[in-house]
Amino acid sequence: MRRLILNSFAIVDTLLRSSLIFAAVVAISFSTSALAQNSRASSPSDSISADKGSFHEDRSVGSIEEEMRATRAIKYAEKEHRENVDRAREISALGVQLQQGFRLKKTIDRDGVKKLERLEKLTKKLRSEAGGADVDINIQNRFDLAEAVDRLVQLADSLADTVEKTPRRVISATVIDDANVLLELISIIRTHTRTSD
Repeated sequence: MRRLILNSFAIVDTLLRSSLIFAAVVAISFSTSALAQNSRASSPSDSISADKGSFHEDRSVGSIEEEMRATRAIKYAEKEHRENVDRAREISALGVQLQQGFRLKKTIDRDGVKKLERLEKLTKKLRSEAGGADVDINIQNRFDLAEAVDRLVQLADSLADTVEKTPRRVISATVIDDANVLLELISIIRTHTRTSD
């Protein structure tokens, strides 16, 4: 009987060890499962930090696009300024050519009228680019044709000089005013030309 009891104890002991091992295995598997869940739970924060990284990338891409837009705007403004300077130079050259033709022929011929039309077109464009609009200018002193042509050349030269010296970012009231006076002189010369026909 004693042997039977000892065998029973041995069986119970083996069963206890087996159940302890089983419990340990179960505990380990639960803890592994819990660790896996924790690592999955930290995974969204990783994705959040990954999203933050992509957000920074998106923001840097956006700032690159903004820089490109700003660079294009600067290049466009520089191009417009160069074109205005070129217009002003052409206005000055046309004024001189008109004066030379008038001094030779003592009248404004067809070629002179074409030069006047070109002068008017360029001056309006220049005034518009400078931010000006149509304004009625009444010159008090009415010039004869020769005086009007001479005054036109002086003003065209002054306008070209002002446009060249004005930075592209500056709106010049002087450019606008000179352009308006120049347009009035063109109108006076046209009137003289029509009355002399």
